[in-house]
Amino acid sequence: MLKKSVFYISILLTVAFISSGFKPLNSQINSDENDETFYVFPSLNSIDYASLKIPFTGKYFIGFREALAHKESQGKYRKINTLGYLGKYQFGIETLKSIGITDNLHFMNSPKLQEKAFVVLLSKNKYELQDYIENFEGKIVDGVKITESGILAAAHLGGSGSVKRFLNSNGEKKCKDDYGTSVRTYMRDFGGFETSGIKAVKNAQVE
Repeated sequence: MLKKSVFYISILLTVAFISSGFKPLNSQINSDENDETFYVFPSLNSIDYASLKIPFTGKYFIGFREALAHKESQGKYRKINTLGYLGKYQFGIETLKSIGITDNLHFMNSPKLQEKAFVVLLSKNKYELQDYIENFEGKIVDGVKITESGILAAAHLGGSGSVKRFLNSNGEKKCKDDYGTSVRTYMRDFGGFETSGIKAVKNAQVE
């Protein structure tokens, strides 16, 4: 009988010891509020997680790049649409030639080349549209706040000429691609991303 009592008591003590090592769900790490290591976790409010997106790309350039790629091709490097546009970012053949790419098969088989081509085209369009970026950024045109990233996204869709026509007409010329997607839509949907790191390069070419 004594052995059984000792056995049960030892079990209760073990459970109590283990339980003491856990803290309540809403516990905090105490630290100075100015300390960058100050965190509260986990949150008991589900609304705190409602706006999170995966991957956590936010408004950084990677967010701009991946959001545009998803719109164009769902991020598929091997995508060819019904109009013959190629790759993750849906380049036209003439656009590829304009940045120095003539081997379309190699382009389709090289994710690295596609990523490089995307940045080069941004650089070229930024050079061609730098005056428009300077003059229109922050203004409202046809209900859309104009930003650099929005202009560059719209140029990717319809070329720099379409962006110029839209802005010069104060939004009255509704420039659209062959699927009916408008320059205005791209300016709205891709506005406010970080693209300041893209250099404006005249006649930029893939090397």
